[in-house]
Amino acid sequence: MSEGESRRIAHELMSEPHIRGRRISVRQVYALVEERCEGPEAVADRYDLDVADVYHALAYYHDHPREMREVKKEREDAIADFHESIDRPEGVDPDAV
Repeated sequence: MSEGESRRIAHELMSEPHIRGRRISVRQVYALVEERCEGPEAVADRYDLDVADVYHALAYYHDHPREMREVKKEREDAIADFHESIDRPEGVDPDAV
């Protein structure tokens, strides 16, 4: 295993790092624990993970800041492209409140 790789983090799904064998991404784990203040144990229980998986995902997020910024930008760009490509009736703005 090369430097920077993890036995618990994979890249084969969703074009972004995720917990190996699962569909939950490193960014999702980060958001739940560090942005929504959910405990690592609660996240592990909810997604049927080892608590070590949660901590490995958090460590990966912080160990790879440039990759995580690039993944976030790619996702934001894809969402923006999708919103621009939707054929809406004139005058309909989904972002208007």
